[in-house]
Amino acid sequence: MITLDTTRIAIIGLGYVGLPLAVEFGKRFPVVGFDINAARIAELESGHDSTLEVEPAELGQATHLTYASDPAALADCNVYIVTVPTPITESKQPDITLLKKASETIGRVLKRGDIVIYESTVYPGATEEDCVPVLEATSGLTFNADFFAGYSPERINPGDKQHRLPEIMKVTSGSTPEVADYVDALYSSIITAGTHKASSIRVAEAAKVIENTQRDLNVALINELAIIFNRMGIDTEAVLKAAGTKWNFLNFRPGLVGGHCIGVDPYYLTHKAEAVGHHPQIILSGRRVNDGMGQYVADQMVKALIDRKIHAKGARVLIMGLTFKENCPDVRNTRVVDVRQSLIDWGLEVDVFDPWVAAEEVRHEYGFDVIGAPQAGAYDGIILAVAHDDFRKQGAAAFRKLGKPDHVLYDLKYLFDAADTDARL
Repeated sequence: MITLDTTRIAIIGLGYVGLPLAVEFGKRFPVVGFDINAARIAELESGHDSTLEVEPAELGQATHLTYASDPAALADCNVYIVTVPTPITESKQPDITLLKKASETIGRVLKRGDIVIYESTVYPGATEEDCVPVLEATSGLTFNADFFAGYSPERINPGDKQHRLPEIMKVTSGSTPEVADYVDALYSSIITAGTHKASSIRVAEAAKVIENTQRDLNVALINELAIIFNRMGIDTEAVLKAAGTKWNFLNFRPGLVGGHCIGVDPYYLTHKAEAVGHHPQIILSGRRVNDGMGQYVADQMVKALIDRKIHAKGARVLIMGLTFKENCPDVRNTRVVDVRQSLIDWGLEVDVFDPWVAAEEVRHEYGFDVIGAPQAGAYDGIILAVAHDDFRKQGAAAFRKLGKPDHVLYDLKYLFDAADTDARL
């Protein structure tokens, strides 16, 4: 049985989840950070993280961490932690292709006594029903006799500098009681906030997938309330502030729901629910509300333009912000693209500006170009779509200067007071 003293870790996937994990473990244990993207490995070896999750100084503190894109570098490890993305397909079905490929890579170097821990978000049962068979088939070894598994769901919040990996409590689990104890001890060595040892891998998987499903449903409720209040001519934020004076009112705000967690994880749960014979109505209803918010925001902008006697067709609109959340460069699964496309479908001309994004990544991911800088006095409408701190600091007056003498400033994120904007969600 592996002990903490004999632990040699491989982190498979060095994105916003894997890299902070590799750095923390690399301060104490021998760690190989593995990624198939050679360019990603090169930038990390140069001391730079393009996701901005880890500062250069912190990279330097991980003195036991090395990087590799060659699977041969994994052969000497005995603990493999998988942190690859688990997205959904265009038809909203789970896509565990990368998870299975990572399992194949590990299977080729897996040895007797090794432990494979998954952190990627999955539906309950995926580790033992989908990943373990790949490990067995590739390695020729037998699960829970020759090798073992664990699951410890990631809880990284991209762009959040207040809640870092060590300060977020970690759920752990293992395929046997002894392995569960080891996995819990392993994470306890780097997580100062403590750990919670789940009773089984399936319990840990289910806990992860409902965390974001619950949040998705809460946001969907507030989004639907915002739609209702807008029809009534009531300011939604004013209502939420008033309701928030009650001690047990949950503080959620309306908006676009994207990213790789909240807008994705519920579909993993609904997929499994339907596989066992239950059609989940509430969860899918919440998803429909949130998936439709991009169209709703675009419709509201068009309506606001018409109310101001601005001819909507051919109007020029600027969208400020593209990332899926504030203060991070990640554009994967951002729902701001839904707003853009819906405005284009209405016949408007749309510019998108976001100082946080890499233009080439946007072009590769979505097939359009962001602008280098907004043009003063050029726009009929301006949508504040992402609450970046630097947008907030500029103030509403700075954004007014980007509009024509008669324009609409739509504040999707409640960055400014209602009196300083023309429309809000």
